[in-house]
Amino acid sequence: MNSNDSKTPNAPPTDTSGKPVNVVERDLADRDDDTKAVDEVITPSSTRVKEQDAETLQRKVDEIERKVADGN
Repeated sequence: MNSNDSKTPNAPPTDTSGKPVNVVERDLADRDDDTKAVDEVITPSSTRVKEQDAETLQRKVDEIERKVADGN
């Protein structure tokens, strides 16, 4: 038996004063711009979003190619 066995295993997290902390709300409210790029790289996005991005880029490429072909 170790010293952690006496604690309630599913007790909510508390701050230093012993008050319960809603960790999910805290993390959602804490939008640290320094980690945003890392979060976007690590967190997978859906295939549908990537397909929509690819379609948007392809439309822009097609538009540019038409302009070049027309001489504008």
